Amino acid sequence: MLNIKISLYDPRLNQYARDLRKHGTFSEVLLWKKLQGKQMLGYKFRRQRPIDNYIIDFYCPDLKLAIEIDGVKHGDEGPSPNAVLA
Repeated sequence: MLNIKISLYDPRLNQYARDLRKHGTFSEVLLWKKLQGKQMLGYKFRRQRPIDNYIIDFYCPDLKLAIEIDGVKHGDEGPSPNAVLA
């Protein structure tokens, strides 16, 4: 397995990442439903993970895999994704 160390992150990003998790875009919510709970081949994914000076949409520490969803940016997508899926 790769032996790459992820750089430390700015602790000031913690609250912002928490807010992003609460208000995910529709695309993020759909993908998270497939990644959460080790549904993807048994790998654990984290959502809105601070890495360095960025917040990555999804991160798998075992694979050192970062996934960034393109599309509508936070706050511009209209109705809450939870309202659409509920």
